[in-house]
Amino acid sequence: MTKRATANRLGATAVAGLALVALAAGAGPALLPAERAFALSARAIDPTAIEVRFEIANGYYLYRDKLVIEVEPPAKAGTPSKPAGKVVKDEFFGEVATWPQDVVIRVPVSGAKAGSTIKLVVESQGCASELGVCYPPQRQSMALAVPAAGAGPGPLVHAVPPKKVWFQ
Repeated sequence: MTKRATANRLGATAVAGLALVALAAGAGPALLPAERAFALSARAIDPTAIEVRFEIANGYYLYRDKLVIEVEPPAKAGTPSKPAGKVVKDEFFGEVATWPQDVVIRVPVSGAKAGSTIKLVVESQGCASELGVCYPPQRQSMALAVPAAGAGPGPLVHAVPPKKVWFQ
């Protein structure tokens, strides 16, 4: 990463942090925690592909170009198939592609063995569009069970388990 890219990222992170502190202090409407605003889950489809999903809350968006998906060796992630997204004028990054709704990204994988577990690492960043607040980059990881070829996809794994609804 270049010095300029690092400086831009640190500047955006600092602005986002200050905005989050202001909201937490009661200076505005409630802000969802990042893991709820951008609920991450994933599953291994077979030994050659994984599927990464984000459930994006209403009024929030995820930056398309801030998404980084990796798997730890011995497996290796290929280039993800990212949907195009919606272009918006962002006060922090200018015109950028975003996902304002749920998104599913397919990622080719090499070196994964059926019956093994691979570690997935996902870095993402998003904003609360109606509140004008952006979150610092989020880095989450999870272990995915790799099914045998032809056995159907592995179980869906949530980075943060969904909250239980006790009363409807």
